[in-house]
Amino acid sequence: GALWMCIVLNPHCKLEQKASWLKQLKKWNSVDVCPWEDGNHGNELPNLTNALPQGANANQDSSNRPHRTVFTRAIEACDLHWQDSHLQHIISSDLYTNYCYHDDTENSLFDSHGWPLWHEHVPTACARVDALRSHGYPREALRLAIAIVNTLRRQQHKQLEMFRAQKKELLHRGVTSITNLEGWVGHPLDPIGTLFSSLMEACRVDDESFHGFSDFTEHMGQCKSLEYQHLPAHKFLEEGESYLMLAVEVALIGLGQQRIMPDGLYAQEKVCRNEEQLISKLQEIELDDTLVKIFRKQAVFLLEAGPYSGLGEVIHRESVPMHTFAKYLFTSLLPHDAELAYKTALRAMRLLVLESTAPSGDVSRPHHIASVVPNRYPRWFTLSHIESQQCELASTMLTAAKGDVRRLETVLESIQKNIHSSSHIFKLAQDAFKIATLMDSLPDITLLKVSLELGLQVMRMTLSTLNWRRREMVRWLVTCATEVGVYALDSIMQNWFTLFTPTEATSIVATTVMSNSTIVRLHLDCHQQEKLAGSARTLALQCAMKDPQNCALSALTLCEKDHIAFETAYQIVLDAATTGMSYSQLFTIARYMEHRGYPMRAYKLATLAMTHLNLSYNQDTHPAINDVLWACALSHSLGKNELAAIIPLVVKSVKCATVLSDILRRCTLTTPGMVGLHGRRNSGKLMSLDKAPLRQLLDATIGAYINTTHSRLTHISPRHYSEFIEFLSKARETFLMAHDGHIQFTQFIDNLKQIYKGKKKLMMLVRERFG
Repeated sequence: GALWMCIVLNPHCKLEQKASWLKQLKKWNSVDVCPWEDGNHGNELPNLTNALPQGANANQDSSNRPHRTVFTRAIEACDLHWQDSHLQHIISSDLYTNYCYHDDTENSLFDSHGWPLWHEHVPTACARVDALRSHGYPREALRLAIAIVNTLRRQQHKQLEMFRAQKKELLHRGVTSITNLEGWVGHPLDPIGTLFSSLMEACRVDDESFHGFSDFTEHMGQCKSLEYQHLPAHKFLEEGESYLMLAVEVALIGLGQQRIMPDGLYAQEKVCRNEEQLISKLQEIELDDTLVKIFRKQAVFLLEAGPYSGLGEVIHRESVPMHTFAKYLFTSLLPHDAELAYKTALRAMRLLVLESTAPSGDVSRPHHIASVVPNRYPRWFTLSHIESQQCELASTMLTAAKGDVRRLETVLESIQKNIHSSSHIFKLAQDAFKIATLMDSLPDITLLKVSLELGLQVMRMTLSTLNWRRREMVRWLVTCATEVGVYALDSIMQNWFTLFTPTEATSIVATTVMSNSTIVRLHLDCHQQEKLAGSARTLALQCAMKDPQNCALSALTLCEKDHIAFETAYQIVLDAATTGMSYSQLFTIARYMEHRGYPMRAYKLATLAMTHLNLSYNQDTHPAINDVLWACALSHSLGKNELAAIIPLVVKSVKCATVLSDILRRCTLTTPGMVGLHGRRNSGKLMSLDKAPLRQLLDATIGAYINTTHSRLTHISPRHYSEFIEFLSKARETFLMAHDGHIQFTQFIDNLKQIYKGKKKLMMLVRERFG
C-alpha cells in the first residue's frame, strides 16, 4: 500500500500515466481476494487520505466500498497533486519565509517565526516526503519534513493552550474524545518513521552520499560518515537546533499521541511492532544535554496536554496504552529528572479497557466511530502482550525505587490499582523479592514488604478462582513471609480465611511454618516458638471445623504437642464422622491414631468408618479390604468385647465371600486381646465358632459364598469353568468350619446340579470334584 502511494505521488509523472495506474489499481481493488489493509479486518473508515480542500471532489468509488484494501489509499492519492503554490514554495526553497505573517488562524500558512507550515492530513503529508525521497529529491523531502515537524510542534502548542482553557470542564466531565482515529505510530503509511528516517539521514550525510546537497551542507563543517551528528541549524529550525533533535522530538510526539486501538489483529500487532521498532532506533542514540531537554519538554507536554496525549489526565477507555513508551521515557529521564520520570511512568500504568467502570468516551464523537466502539473490549487481540508490557513497566519502577520508601509505596499503590491479572502481580511479587534479597547486601525490608503485600493480593485474587499455579503461589508466599519475619507468618496464619482454603492453610501454610527448617531460619526463642505454634493450632482447629474431610488429619498432627487442642481436634473428627467424612478418610485418621498410641480411639474411628463402607460380592480387589482386615486385627488385639462389637458391622458392610473368610480364618487362629500384661501371651481360649460373635461371621461367610455362586453362574462362560471349580473348593473349606458343614455343603451342591442342569459340561466338572 505504502509503495503504491509512493508511485502515484511521483511529483513529475504525466497525467495519462497516473490515469493508467488508477485504472489498474481499481481493477485489482475490485477482485474478491484483494487483501484488506488490516490483513483480516475491514476497516470501515471514510476517506482519510484527502484531508485538504484540494481533495474536495474526492474519489467517490472508494466511499462506496465497505472495506479499505491495500490499494484504497493509493486510489485516493491519485486525486492528490503537487500544484499547490505554497507546497511548491516549501519544497523548492530554503528561503521561503513571511516575517510579517500573523499566525492566528488554525490553518495559518506560516508560524510566528514566519516559517512555512503544511497542514495536510499528517500520514498523507508524510507519504509525500516518502515519495520525494524515493523519486530522488532528498533536499525537497527534507524541506517538507521540516515544515511538517514545525506544523506538528505548533499544533502541540496550540492544543495545550486549548486544553488549558477547557481543562476544568473536561476533567469535571471525566470523559474524553479521541482526537485521532488513526494513530501515526502503527499507521499503514508509517508517517512518524518516514519523518524520523528523513531527518536522521540528514544528520549523517557526507558529501558523496547526498548529491546536490551543497546548499544545505556548506555550513555543516566536517561530518563523520554514518555517525549521527548535531548539525548546525537549517534556516527553519530554532537557534541551536539540529536535525537529530528534530528527529527525536518527532518520534516522541508520535509515540505519545493518544490514539484509538484499531480493530483487527493485524493492525493491533502492527501498533506494537511499529512502536517497538521506533523505540529501538531511539535507543541507538546517545542522550546528551540537548536531547534530555527535548525529553523533558515532551514529557511535561504529554502529562499536561489532555486528550491529545496518551498520558493526559483523562484518556479514552479505548486508547492505545503507553506502557512500552513510558518504560523508555522512564529509563531515559531517570538519571536526569527522577521526579518527572516517575510521574510519567505512574501516569502510564493505566489499562482502562479492563476497568469495568471506565468511562466509555464522549458520545459526541464523529458518527462513524460511535457505532464501532462500544463493547469492543474482547477484540483487543494483543491484550496479553499489553498486560505483560504493563508488568514490565511496573517491574522497571520497582527495581529503580529500591531503597526509597516513599517511591516504593507509590509504585505499590499503582500496581494494586492498575494491574488486573493475578499472574502478572505474582511475577512482580517475585521480582520484588529477588531485588530485595540480592546476595551482596542486607535485604531491603521495604521492598520485601512490597513483595509480601503483592503476594497477599494474589492470594486474595485467586482464592475463589481456579488457578493452576495456586499451589506454587501459596508455597512462595510462605517463603516470602518467612523472610519478612515471624510477625508476618503470625499475621498470615491469623488471617488465613481471607487468603487460603482450609486445605492450603493446614497442609501447606501451617505445616511449613511449624517445620524445623523455618524455626531454624528465624532463630526463634522458646517463647516465640510457642506463640507461633499457638497460632498454627488455632488455625488448624478452625480449618478442621470448616472442612473436616480434608483438614482433620493435618489438624491432629499440628495439635499433637498440646493435649487440649488435640482433644478438641479429635472431637471435631468424631462429630464430622457421622455426616461429612468418607470411610477412607476415617480409616486414614484411625491408622494415624493407632500409630500415635491411641488404640481405643483408633478403634472408635475404625468402627465409624465401617458404617460408611459397602463392599459388594464381586469387589474382591477393593482398596478398602486392607483397611477392613486392619480394623478387625485391631479389634481382635483389644479384646473379645471389641471384636464382638465390630463383627456385626463387618457382616453388614462386607458382602464379599473371600474377604469374610479371610477375616474368619484370622479370628480363629489366635485369642482376642492376646498381647496382655508384660507382653506375655494370654492364657485365654480360642473363640468358639458355635457362639456369637464368630457364629454370626461364619453364617454370613457361608451365605456370601452361596449368593456369589448364584451370581457367577448366571453369566458364566466355559473359559471360567475351572476358576469356578476352584472357587467352590474355597467355599467348601468355609462350610466345613461349621459343625454340620459337610451336610450343608452337600445340599448346596445338589441344589446347584438341579437348578443349573442345563450347563451339562459344568455340572459334569462339579460331579467329578464334589461327587
